[in-house]
Amino acid sequence: MSLRRLLLRLPRYLGVSGSPRRLWWSPFLDTVSSVGSWRGQSSRSPAHWNQVVSEAEKIVGYPTSFMSLRCLLSDELSNIAMQVRKLVGTQHPLLTTARGLVHESRHNLQLRGLVVLLISKAAGPSSMNASCQNYDMVSGIYSCQRSLAEITELIHTALLVHRGIVNLSELQSSDGPLKDMQFGNKIAILSGDFLLANACNGLALLQNTKVVELLASALMDLVQGVYHENSTSAKENHITEDIGISTWKEQTFLSHGALLAKSCQAAMELAKHDADVQDMAFQYGKHMAMSHKINSDLQPFIKEKTSDSITFNLNSAPVVLHQEFLGRDLWIKQIREAQEKGGLDYAKLRETIKAGKGVTSAIDLCRYHGNKALEALESFPPSEARSALENIVFAVTRFS
Repeated sequence: MSLRRLLLRLPRYLGVSGSPRRLWWSPFLDTVSSVGSWRGQSSRSPAHWNQVVSEAEKIVGYPTSFMSLRCLLSDELSNIAMQVRKLVGTQHPLLTTARGLVHESRHNLQLRGLVVLLISKAAGPSSMNASCQNYDMVSGIYSCQRSLAEITELIHTALLVHRGIVNLSELQSSDGPLKDMQFGNKIAILSGDFLLANACNGLALLQNTKVVELLASALMDLVQGVYHENSTSAKENHITEDIGISTWKEQTFLSHGALLAKSCQAAMELAKHDADVQDMAFQYGKHMAMSHKINSDLQPFIKEKTSDSITFNLNSAPVVLHQEFLGRDLWIKQIREAQEKGGLDYAKLRETIKAGKGVTSAIDLCRYHGNKALEALESFPPSEARSALENIVFAVTRFS
């Protein structure tokens, strides 16, 4: 069967279903497709974003949307996919994750791998160390750097799969049969572990202990960051932990920024660049990821057409900043005023937050991290790859 035909069939295999309301991991998956347009028709519209990424993919040599397909089409994961088909018709979130990986690939772009490839090409080979000259290079990128980009995406995909594990103790009858959720959890654990095992194997093949150390620490940061997210999430009374924006930034870097930042640094290490170049690559990855996360957090508050039933994370950047400006006591009062018998009135609370300073401050913070990412790029020579990295930042931070 051809690759194109297989990709067209996969969405039908996976089916269409909703997702339960309570997950063991955070439901706010950091995917490119979750980021919509800014106020009105801005440069962050899906059409503009697709154009920016499409141009970037031409620079690195091939579409990164299928970067980890060699792993995804292996015999072992094919067997898991056959088991996933048994979940069709249930409400287990693993279906949503799997479908998102293969359906309308132009809207499910693998941002992290693309950034790793772009920054690898922007930096080029090291002028101070000629030990990499015998490495294979295609479109200005070493083969080991392409492998690193695939590994980065495997780790991120594994985390998305593991985040789809359902908290069985909080299930209700409307979420479907318990046995379906138990089976889905088993498949989510096995498939996520399989992707992580492939990533570890790929890291070993790179034969660079510093790169292994960097990616291992990034994986540790991811787990620690998600743990913090869940430990500070809203309880039954919707009262969140009292965290300031500085604590939020630390936790968000762990869960959303560490993987990209350390992967960019590792790409420079593979090309034998010095510590200064590695640090600039790290800074770009860090601030680009932070800006992208804040952009995602802002969407429920800045979209022109937002459903009244849409929920948002009470520990997202605009909410944390709103609470910080308002004070803890007044914030708790606003939460209680928005509570109803059936839960929290998110539409009412959203309008209350929009009337404060949290949203505008989050936009300023998004731009701040975008500017820091652009500053880090100034140490790289002008090139198409550097321009593509700049355009990605512009697409995330520019407002109409």
